[in-house]
Amino acid sequence: MNSRLMSIIRKEFIQIFRDVRTLAMILVIPIMQLFLLGYSATNDVRNVPLAVLDQSRSPQSRALLDAYRAADYFRIAYDVQSEAEIETLISSGKARAAVIIPPDYAQRLSDGNAQVAFILDGSDPTSASTALSAAQLISQSHSTEILTESFARTGMNLKAQPPVTVHTTVWYNPDLVSAYFMIPGVIGMILYAIAAILTASSVVRERERGTIEQLIVTPIRSWELIVGKLMPYVILGFFNTIEVLAFGHWWFGMPIRGDLGLILLLSVVFLITGLGIGLFASTIANTQQEAMLTVWMTLLPSIFLSGFFFPLEAMPTVLRWLSYLMPLRYYLVIIRSLLLKDVSLVMIQTDVIAMTLFAVGIMAAAALRFRKRLD
Repeated sequence: MNSRLMSIIRKEFIQIFRDVRTLAMILVIPIMQLFLLGYSATNDVRNVPLAVLDQSRSPQSRALLDAYRAADYFRIAYDVQSEAEIETLISSGKARAAVIIPPDYAQRLSDGNAQVAFILDGSDPTSASTALSAAQLISQSHSTEILTESFARTGMNLKAQPPVTVHTTVWYNPDLVSAYFMIPGVIGMILYAIAAILTASSVVRERERGTIEQLIVTPIRSWELIVGKLMPYVILGFFNTIEVLAFGHWWFGMPIRGDLGLILLLSVVFLITGLGIGLFASTIANTQQEAMLTVWMTLLPSIFLSGFFFPLEAMPTVLRWLSYLMPLRYYLVIIRSLLLKDVSLVMIQTDVIAMTLFAVGIMAAAALRFRKRLD
C-alpha cells in the first residue's frame, strides 16, 4: 500500500475521531437497535388486561377464572358488575379483553353444555389474535380437565362434546385487518419523523451557510424567528395527516369513526412535540449530519417502545415503563381510539393530558435553548 493512500486513510480517521459527538452516536445507535429489537421485537403477547363479569359466583366459575390466571396470557385486572363497564374499559383501552360468565354457568356445566362469552378489542389485531387463540386453548384445556375428573370420579365414558365452549366477539375490527392498526401508526410516525428531522436540518442548514447571523442582525424577534421557521412544517405535517387519512380511508377502507376535527386538533398538539425535538436537536448539533443522528437517537426508541410495531404487553416490564417517556405512545393510543372506536375525549383524557404536557415541555425547553444560542 503506497504512502499517499495511507496518508488519506490516516487523515480520514483523524477527522472521524475529532468529531467525538458524531462518533459516539454512530457507536451507540447499533447497540440501541440491538437491545430494542432484542427485547421489544416480539409478538408473543403476555399479560393482556382482562375484565371479568362473573354472574355465576360459583366454585365452577372460579375454577374457570383460575385457569385464566394460571396461563400468563391474561391478567385479570378488573372485576366488573355490568356489560356497560366492560364497554367503557375496552373503549378506553384499559382492558383488551373481557369474559362474561352467565348466571346459570354451574348448572349448565353439570349438564355438559356451559357457555361463556369472550370479547376482544380488535383495534390491535396482533394482541387480539393471540388472545383469541389463548382463550380457546384455555377453554379446551379446562374442558379436558373437567372431563378427566368426571371420568375418574364416576368411571363413565368421556363425552365427545366439551362441557365448556367459548363464544368470541371481536369489537371495532371484526376481521382483524392489520391495515386498520398500522395506518394510524404511520400517521404518528410521519408527524414525528418529518417534523423533527426537517426542523433540525433547516435550522442547522442556516447555521452552516452563515445565514443565521444575517437573520440575527435584522429587527426580527427571537420568537418570530422560531415561529417563522416552524410554521411551514406545521402546515406540511397537517397536510400529511389529511393525506394519509384520506388514502387510508378510501384505498384501505380504514374507518374514521371519531370526530375528524378532534383528530386533527390532537394531531397538531402531537406535531408540536416533533417540532420541539427537532428544534432542540438543532441547538445541540453543529452540522446537518449531527442533527440527523440526534433525531434518530430519539426516533429509534419511539418506533419500538410506542406500540407502533409490537404490542406493549409483549415487552419486558422495564421497557413498558420506559415507553411512558415516549410521546408517540400516547398519540397512537389517542388516534387509534378515535379512528376505530369513536371514544369520547373523557375516555382518553389521561393520554391527551400526558401528550399535551410533553408537547408544551419539549417546545418550551427547545425555544429557550434556541433563544439563548441566538443571544
